[in-house]
Order: sequence, then structure tokens, then C-alpha cells
Amino acid sequence: MKLGWNLTSGLNRSLRSWKSSDDPSPGDYTYSVDPRGLPQLVLRQGSKKLFRSGPWYGEQFSGDQILVANTVFKPIFVSNAEEVYYIYETIDNITSRFVLGQSGLVQHFSWNDKDSSWNLLFTVQEDRCDSYGYCGSYGSCKVNNTLYCECLKGFKPKSPQDWKLLDWLDGCVRNDHRICRNGEGFIKLTGLKLPDASQFSVNVSMSIEDCEAECLENCSCTAYAKLDISGSGSGCVTWFGDLLDIREVANYGQDLYVRVAASELEANADRSKKQRRIIIAVTVSVASAVIILASISWFIIWKTRRNKSSRPDNQANVSGVEGERDDLELPLFDMATIEAATNSFSAANKIGAGGFGLVYKGELLSGQEIAVKRLAENSGQGLQEFKNEVILISQLQHRNLVKLLGCCIQGEERMLIYEYMPNRSLDSLIFDEARRRSLNWQKRLDIVIGIARGLLYLHRDSRLRVIHRDLKVSNILLDSEMNPKISDFGMARIFGGNQTESKTKRVVGTYGYMSPEYAIDGLFSFKSDVFSFGVILLEMLSGKKNRLFFHPDHKLNLLGHAWKLWQEGNALDLMDVLLENQFPASEALRYIQVGLLCVQQRPEERPTMPSVLLMLDSESVLLAQPGRPGFYAERCLPEPYPSLNDRMNSSSNEITDTLLEGR
Repeated sequence: MKLGWNLTSGLNRSLRSWKSSDDPSPGDYTYSVDPRGLPQLVLRQGSKKLFRSGPWYGEQFSGDQILVANTVFKPIFVSNAEEVYYIYETIDNITSRFVLGQSGLVQHFSWNDKDSSWNLLFTVQEDRCDSYGYCGSYGSCKVNNTLYCECLKGFKPKSPQDWKLLDWLDGCVRNDHRICRNGEGFIKLTGLKLPDASQFSVNVSMSIEDCEAECLENCSCTAYAKLDISGSGSGCVTWFGDLLDIREVANYGQDLYVRVAASELEANADRSKKQRRIIIAVTVSVASAVIILASISWFIIWKTRRNKSSRPDNQANVSGVEGERDDLELPLFDMATIEAATNSFSAANKIGAGGFGLVYKGELLSGQEIAVKRLAENSGQGLQEFKNEVILISQLQHRNLVKLLGCCIQGEERMLIYEYMPNRSLDSLIFDEARRRSLNWQKRLDIVIGIARGLLYLHRDSRLRVIHRDLKVSNILLDSEMNPKISDFGMARIFGGNQTESKTKRVVGTYGYMSPEYAIDGLFSFKSDVFSFGVILLEMLSGKKNRLFFHPDHKLNLLGHAWKLWQEGNALDLMDVLLENQFPASEALRYIQVGLLCVQQRPEERPTMPSVLLMLDSESVLLAQPGRPGFYAERCLPEPYPSLNDRMNSSSNEITDTLLEGR
């Protein structure tokens, strides 16, 4: 089959999705060839671009390695006066097909004679860098970069504050806008998927040298590159306007020459000279450096051991925290300031409690409201948890994580100072019938999505890859606009590079939110947090607690009750009665299904947080059928057990402790 245009007849051959899995009428998604002088494959939802392959330049699509690096088929692109189309030839008579699903995913399948089934080879949209314009104008996306987006050389973030919050859509702007007749030139960038732009020009016979000269003569020309569409060895494309949808592709990218001001050319030349000088200097003095470093290391070790042996243990520990604080540039509050802000920790200022100790509301002399988390002397969470939270949260910045303002260390006192959350914790609303009425359907969805985004940041988008290990509704705080913020990182763990799972002899967390593999065997992974998120999601939908759930007909917890209703086809009976007539049934069923997928017993069957967020955000994504949840068995409840009415009428302002249990 040809995918593309017959320019003589005007026929456009394209793929179009079904409307749904059981409705083959035309859906919203199309996958077709854009023939406008820069032929490329484009996925659209209506008129909105979702993905593009990058332009064809002789042998492959720019930056689309997955359409080239395979053993099943060979891609072929034809562009002439009569036709512009894409086809592929299979290798070794393999039967294969491309499919555009109703969720908007373009996938390639091959037929397996042995199993008589279609095997998924790959999905064209591999990662978030394949999302069209993910990094905005003049931004480049890089998958193995923790922050994903970077500005091209000579550019800076248009909105630095948004970039700190990992919101890159506004893209980048020039450091120096003087790019017309001021000695400007081009910086060469390598290994890129060539950009998209509102306007461009293609010349199939022009050399790359002539291409540069022509672009330099036109002040509107922002970049140029070699583009060998015809296979003649020559050809160039020039872009006019902002450059969009760029990504780094190590082995399948191209060179791109981006126009910059003269000042950027000079700065780039200076950096190159400096790098060469550094390399030479390091090469010459490497032996001396090794000797010096060894001497310094020996002195530091000797000095540290001497200091430790000459001071009490508790003083050494406190100094260790202060040393971390120096490295983290974290503000250190003195005791007098905190006492004045909290009215000497008066009972009237107490706003919360947990296994760590008490939380107080305070107000600094500047008028800023704060929350002070004061570690109790007999707390199960000790100095290590305190240091862990200081180190972790000071390096994490996201709109759905609580902000740490500083800490206070004086004698035996250890305190963390946070931004104040006027709506307190989520459990004070969702489990209180009177206050829960303020949480309408849309507000609950907004809170759930916010928690999911914060968790996604921890698992994948932050500089550190973090497992929270104690995610629960009492650790979700709400600001003045009811935006959720994940808090309490004392039990969190950092995972390195390719690490996906770990084991501990010291289980920490809260019953009702812990995954079965973690509570029973001490195994934890990112899927442990996914399980906790699933519990929170089902609690948000039902307004009931998982662990303390009671039903007159059985002794299952909330997860078991939700699973029972799902199997019986009565899943909507799970929904909070206070939400009556507020939600579309299809949307509520979708959220229940996502919650059940997250709390499945086997961690490998649970989705990852990127998949969870996609399922919550998009109605077009097909969901798998959930399996049996963890901790499904009926409980043996003591008698007398509170009736349902008693439980509905009881106060929900109880203290929730974090469990620390040795194994």
C-alpha cells in the first residue's frame, strides 16, 4: 500500500483510526504524508499535530530511527512530479502491518505463524520527545536527559520560572536578537531530528555552501541543513520563523546550522579555545594532580576521624546535618525565630501530628505563613529520616510537591519549615462527610491528576529518581486553591540509573496503602508507589478509607469491595453518594478501572505512572481489564465492630501514624 499523494489526481492515501474498538466509523486520528516540499509523516488529531517523523532525506526520515533500525522491513520513499508517497518492503516474506489505533498510537505488527497471532514489533511514538513541539520553539528534547528539554546554543528559556517547574511549552528565545547584518553566522548542531516550521524552502539541486550563503542574505532565514530528497547528493532546506519539534538522536540525526548573533559566535569560539586549553593543562599536570588529591584526601580523613573522636556522638550528627545544609544552600532558621512564629509552640498553633511528632502553624516577621514540623524526641523517625527529607526535598521542585523553606537544628531539636497549606491534608476533607461536600467531581479529578503528575515527576522527570514509600491521603496537602502537594519524604528512597527494585529489612509505610510485596517481603519499586496511588484514587472516588472500610454484606476492604463490584458489573455503586448526578458514567468507570489496575496484586501487571497519567487524561486510550487486587481476602473483624452508620457519623480527624517495622 502507498501512504501519500497522487499529485495528478489529488488522491491522498492515509490511515485513519476507528471511532472506538467496536465502532469502525472514522475516528479522530489520521496518519499521512505531508507533501509540502518537505515530505514527512504526520499524525494528527483533527487538525492538531501530535507527531511527525521528520523529513525524508534520501535514505530515511530525519531522527526517526525506529522506522530504519529493524529486521522486518525496509522503508522506501518516493518523491517526484507525479507522486509523493511512503511504502515499505518486508524482509524474508514476513507478513506485517501498520495500525493506527483509536487511542492515536501508530504500531507495527508482524504475524507469528507458530502462535497464529500478531506480535507487536514497536510503537512509532517511542517516548515523550515524540510529542509534537514538546520543548517549544528553539528547544531540543533529549530522552536520556533528566530534564528532557534544553535550549539550543545561543538561546535561553522564554519563561525561566516555568522551566524550573518542568513546563517547557513556551520554549526558548535568543540571547542576542541582533541577527541581521551584524556579523552574524551559524552554529553547527549535530545529531538532530530536523525541525518543523511554519515556512521553509527546499532546493533539490543547491549545494550546502550556496545554501548557507542564501540563508545569510535573508534576515528571516533562521536555519539551514542538507536535504538529499532526490538522491543526487545535493539539496538544501532553509527554515523561516521559529524552529519547532527538535530532538537529539545520536545515531540517526542530522546536522543543523542555526543562525545566531555575532556575540554568540565569539562566545562559542572562546568556549572552544578554553576547552582546548583545559585539556592540554589537565594532560600535562595529571600526575601532579593525583598526588595532590591523594594528599588532600588523606588529610581530610585524618581530620574527620580526629574530630569525631573528640566530640559527643549527638554533636557529630548535628554537624553532619549542618554540613549537608551548606552543600544544599538550604536556609537555617534559629530557634528564637521559630518560637516567635509559633507563639512558643502553643497548643492553639498545632495543626497536625504523626509518627514523627507535631506540626505547628507559624508566621514569620515578614508576614509569611509557615508550617513547622517538629521531630519528637521519642519519634520512630530519627536523624536519618530528618536528613533524608532535607537532602531530598531541597533538590526537588514541582508544583505538586510541598516546598521546603528551611530547617532548624539546635541541640536535640530538629525541625523542618515548609510553606503553609491553608486547606491542610487531603484526609481531613475526603473522610469528613461535611467537608467532603466541597469536593465536587471536577475538583476530585483535578486533585487526582495533580497527585499523578507529582508522582510522575518523582519517578521519571526529576534529577533524582525517587520512590516515596509512604504515599497516603494524609501526606497530600492542599494549598489555598486546592492544588495537591505531596509531602513527607522522610521514608523516600533514591534509585539510580537502571535500578528498578530493591529490598529492605526495615518496612516503612502505612497499612492500607502498602503494596503486598512490600508489606510481606520488603520488596519495593516504583510500582509500590503506583499501588499507593491506586488506593488514594479509589478512596477519592468512594469517600471511604481502604483499611477501615465496612460493608454489612461482607468483610472485604475497599479494594476487595471495588473488585467485587467490578466483577459483578456494578462498579458505579462504588461512587460517593455525595457525587450523585455530578459525573459522566463513562468517566467514573474509567477512573475506577485505572484505580483497580494500579492495585493489582502482581507489581509487573500494574501500569507505570506515565501510563497512569495517559489513561487518566485521555478517553481514547484502551484500558486493560484489571486483575485481582492485593490484600483481597476477607478480614476477621473483632466484635463488636462499628456499624456503617456509626462509621459514617464518626469524626475523621484522627492521627495517622507511619509504621516503622523491623524485619
